[in-house]
Amino acid sequence: MTVDVAVVGGGVVGLSVAWRCAQRGMSVTVYDNGRGAWQVAAGMLAPVSEAYFGEAELTALLVASAGQWPAFAQELAAHGPTGYRSEGTLQVALTQDDLAEAQRLWEYQQTLGLPVTRLPAAELREREPSLHPRLRAGALAEGDHQVDPRRLVTTLRTAAGAAGASFVARRITDLPSVEARAVVVAAGCGSAELTGVPVRPVKGQLLRLRAPAHQPGFQHVIRGYADGRKVYLVPRADGEVVVGASEEERTDSVPTAGAALQLLRAATDLVPELSEYELVEVGVGHRPGTPDNAPLLGRWRDRVVVASGHYRHGVLLAPATADAICELLVTGEAPELIRPFSPQRFAEGG
Repeated sequence: MTVDVAVVGGGVVGLSVAWRCAQRGMSVTVYDNGRGAWQVAAGMLAPVSEAYFGEAELTALLVASAGQWPAFAQELAAHGPTGYRSEGTLQVALTQDDLAEAQRLWEYQQTLGLPVTRLPAAELREREPSLHPRLRAGALAEGDHQVDPRRLVTTLRTAAGAAGASFVARRITDLPSVEARAVVVAAGCGSAELTGVPVRPVKGQLLRLRAPAHQPGFQHVIRGYADGRKVYLVPRADGEVVVGASEEERTDSVPTAGAALQLLRAATDLVPELSEYELVEVGVGHRPGTPDNAPLLGRWRDRVVVASGHYRHGVLLAPATADAICELLVTGEAPELIRPFSPQRFAEGG
């Protein structure tokens, strides 16, 4: 049977698209082989902390999607947990050199009108006493939240199924074999093989720790610079702390002692008590990167629509991506929000 929409990829983005399309009354089939970067994602919803130089259009998309997340999470709560938490994010600097680098970024973020509140070291310690007493200073990004991607994917799958989507556990190797009026390729790094779009794998390694008594000694997400090393710490309500993540232009899936050492050194420099936590997992995944670090959102060829290349932002951009791709499928026109990210910008002659 030919369905209205086939979604290739069962990660956070693909399932969000499938859910929204099914809610609009379309018949939807999701093809998924059970693998994806979401399994090792940290789940930070960080439009402020992830605002970098030269990415103003992307930052606007991040901010827009972050604004959708509270309602998105609330709607999903009827189908299961998402791990959504809204304590905010503390950005911290350990040394004077770290502070100089961080301040450049904070100043840039403030020029974009993003809500960044500078904090002296004493106030950082008041908010999170477990932070190292030698920290120089920091900033609060109150609107940078988090979810748990592993819980989120399970709940999204339930929600999409409840809306009428069906699932096929199969790896798609060629799009002509997919019987559907429209095909949405949300296959992460696999999107390149299927469509020819310029998506490359960027290896990332992260660690999962377990706090004593299942109670981390801090509540905020902590993103920091520790003697030139960047690291983030994401506390979960169940006692897990995610520590990440390396960025390596490699395609292998081998966890390395060197990456783990660098992450643990930076993490314990910022929160010393982490040295007493249980190390429960070393994860390796591959982010779908593009030449300009921005996603590929929109029509590619004929019936093929791409929702890929989200790089570090797949979880954060899921609500905006899902709504925009669904609107494109319904109306035939890409919403203004995603037009700068059309995959046609990389098409020959595009």
